[in-house]
Amino acid sequence: GTDYSMIIRSVELSDFRNYETLSLNFDRGTNILYGDNAQGKTNILEAVFLSCTTKSHKGAKDREMIRFGKNEAHIRTCVEKNGMEMRVDMHLRASRAKGVAVDGVRMKKASDFLNRLSARLIFFSPEDLDVIKGAPSGRRRFMDMELCQADRVYMEALSRYQKALSERAAFLKEMKPGSDETLLDVYDGVLIENGKKIIAGRKQFAADITEIAGRTHRTLTGDRETLFLSYEASCGEADFEDVFRRFRKKDILTKQTNAGPHRDDLKLLIKRDNDQEAQDVRRYGSQGQQRTVALTLKLSEIELVRSQGLTQPVLLLDDVLSELDEERQNRLLSAIGDIQTIITCTGLDGFVDGRLTINKILKVTNGTVTAEN
Repeated sequence: GTDYSMIIRSVELSDFRNYETLSLNFDRGTNILYGDNAQGKTNILEAVFLSCTTKSHKGAKDREMIRFGKNEAHIRTCVEKNGMEMRVDMHLRASRAKGVAVDGVRMKKASDFLNRLSARLIFFSPEDLDVIKGAPSGRRRFMDMELCQADRVYMEALSRYQKALSERAAFLKEMKPGSDETLLDVYDGVLIENGKKIIAGRKQFAADITEIAGRTHRTLTGDRETLFLSYEASCGEADFEDVFRRFRKKDILTKQTNAGPHRDDLKLLIKRDNDQEAQDVRRYGSQGQQRTVALTLKLSEIELVRSQGLTQPVLLLDDVLSELDEERQNRLLSAIGDIQTIITCTGLDGFVDGRLTINKILKVTNGTVTAEN
């Protein structure tokens, strides 16, 4: 691998989701967690992702991840980075912000923690297969999940933006006609400053990934289709401020913030070789095309992280293989190469045909996990 390898060595949970206590070790190769649905396989991946990025892959709030009837949860993850072991302790609390420590040292800000760990995890779940045809929020999350791990400045801007956005929304709800708008100016200042950084980051990301995705998609479609991504901003960086101010009357009337990167989208266009025009995949793509594009995006994400050369990604595949046909499964499995991978699935039969070297098998039954090999 690269000089900057990162491996998840182990994870320990207490009162996280359906786990009272759990302690698991992972292999640096391919790890399989299998078991029936609703036994807690996804929760293990969520815990790993959360403890390395501070965020749930599905955007769950801390209190939703604490075991029913409890007030706090703990995740302790051992990570090996460039041959050195690091311990991440995460403490989720129902009514307060989460606490994070690395090797016993408390991290005051998420960005300090991410700088220290600089992990890159790629999560692939059945929801990602619907990201193409679903609401714009899913495509924004796709960009944000990658950007927050890659760029601390972006992450801080996004978190300041989201905080100001929800405070502004609460203020607009309470506002009476003709009341003082001074506080809106304050929120607007924060939103404009940080919104510009978000737009710039997403534009750059779309440009970086388009190049890789174009190549990847041509390969996946046997050179028959070309994929283009374009970032659809509701307002550009330059005119953000003007647009934002113009919308104020409407914001006060509708009691919501009508312009800004929280309204933006990532547009995906496919051009078939014999067509004149590119088609919007979300609107006109078949289910098969949408799935292929979703797979293209994930494979491109893996390649993007590798091309940035900072660290090998760790891949978390949540029951996604059962959703793909054999050819797409093979594409995904061959892209894994030497990346540490944790895969969840309901049964092992699909893997037995030797397409994959399995290093560790864990069976998950109702909140308990047993190693099988």
